[in-house]
Amino acid sequence: MDLKTSIEECSMALNLVLNNKFSEALDLLKPWWKDSMYHALGYSSILVMQAAMTFEHRDIQTAMAVIKEALTTCQRFRKRNSVVESISSLVTKQSNDHLREEEMHAEICYAECLLQKATLTFVQDENMISFIKGGIKIRTSYQIYKSVFDHSSESFRQFEGGVRLGIGSFNLMLSLLPQRILRLLEVIGFSGNRDFGLSQLREGAASHGLRAVLSVLTLLLYHTYVTLILGTGEGNLVEAEALLGPYLEKFPNGSIILFYSARIAVLRGNFEKFEECILAQSQWRQIHHLCYWELMWSHSFTQDWLQAYRYADLLCKESRWSKAIYVYQKAAILSMLPEEEIKKTGENVVELFRQVEGLKQRLAGKSIPTEKFAVRKSRRYNAASNPVKLVVPALEMMYVWNGFTIVGKRADTTESLLITIEKTEEELRNDPSKHTHTHTHTHTHDPSKHTHTHIHNSSLKLHQDRWVPRGTVELTERRIRYDHYLIPFTLYELGLLYKQQGDYIKATRYIENAKLNYKDYSMESRLHFRIHAALNSLKGSPVNTP
Repeated sequence: MDLKTSIEECSMALNLVLNNKFSEALDLLKPWWKDSMYHALGYSSILVMQAAMTFEHRDIQTAMAVIKEALTTCQRFRKRNSVVESISSLVTKQSNDHLREEEMHAEICYAECLLQKATLTFVQDENMISFIKGGIKIRTSYQIYKSVFDHSSESFRQFEGGVRLGIGSFNLMLSLLPQRILRLLEVIGFSGNRDFGLSQLREGAASHGLRAVLSVLTLLLYHTYVTLILGTGEGNLVEAEALLGPYLEKFPNGSIILFYSARIAVLRGNFEKFEECILAQSQWRQIHHLCYWELMWSHSFTQDWLQAYRYADLLCKESRWSKAIYVYQKAAILSMLPEEEIKKTGENVVELFRQVEGLKQRLAGKSIPTEKFAVRKSRRYNAASNPVKLVVPALEMMYVWNGFTIVGKRADTTESLLITIEKTEEELRNDPSKHTHTHTHTHTHDPSKHTHTHIHNSSLKLHQDRWVPRGTVELTERRIRYDHYLIPFTLYELGLLYKQQGDYIKATRYIENAKLNYKDYSMESRLHFRIHAALNSLKGSPVNTP
């Protein structure tokens, strides 16, 4: 198969995916994926996309195995250096100007496969160490991208989309890393600039090549998920909508396109659109599971706990991603209901919490950070009698996933959640024994105060009269027995509150305090990502180029 035909078939397969014809796309690519670099890249890309969309462990493992084979296929088409050339390359920088067309394509395809491998490394484990390992793995492809970017000439313009996708993705991904990690990666030749990365992806998205839609999907993922989970929630929804518009016209029933359309709607405070995505296709049930996850949160935001429970229950029954998180989430949601409503569901909340630890999984020898958090919380219920109940556990998990940033888009949901939190605080003041170990009289925690801080941050403009920074949140560090994460997270939230008020000096002081003076607590890596994003927004991102 010649190069031109392989590119055309890869483009056809991508269109099939966007039209929900996932099996047909894989069938088109599979016969040639071990013989054609573009079929190999396309085949692995679809499986990586599936793994990234579903987070199913089996999908991740399958995709990783296919990527390794795809790298082998691409390697066969790359330029073979002589012994003298190989030694010379260690001494002097080699130019790609002399590469044949097929070899140039092979370099880009090989680099993209390495990028996919690095992405899956992060999907498997949020821990900082995985980023260092992933960074070492992608150093080769980073150098390829830099070389092609620096030496692009007219004969290589058709590769521009691939180069921009690679350079943009690298810069964007690395810009998320906390400074202590980025400094280590800079030693081996990396640098990350968010604005430069975004500009490269935007130019790639505006092109008409094979990789334009991949640049679009990368930008959509960044604006609708990455900025929320690993940042302060400052994604550009106007840009996301503009990028998505042409694809909504071309693929009006495409589930991936509809999914992002619904996600943007949720981020704007419209929580009803994911049903359309579910109805659009039935081949990839895992996309349904992703929609169930979003619907569970949408109903949680409006405190429709029975409907939220319905989708949490569906996830427990149908999805294999993380039974520990699903069961914990279901128990946490049920905990928000009155006892008589819980009985109608036939569920035993205490037993659900007790199941969580036995459902914990390990990926690549590592525990999933959010699972570890759920396990630690659920241990409160392991006591044979009189377990110590969690305080507003569904709202606490809402915070873990940065859901209050979404809630803050609507005054009605914000007000309703504030009422729930303040009512809980009143109950704790009146009867603190419900949430303490009575035999030691030591408070385990009061996350309602911490949750209260964040929801005030999300809705400060709506509730100026109900927030007084000095005194609203009491940092009772000495009294906290288990949930030590509350202190650094609350300091971070107080910093964001001062930022919203325009007091950048105090904002920086609080956030730096959370960064420098606390360690070994739950969800530490996630907070450090958010701290990095917050500090960058306070002082501006560094101006680097690749």
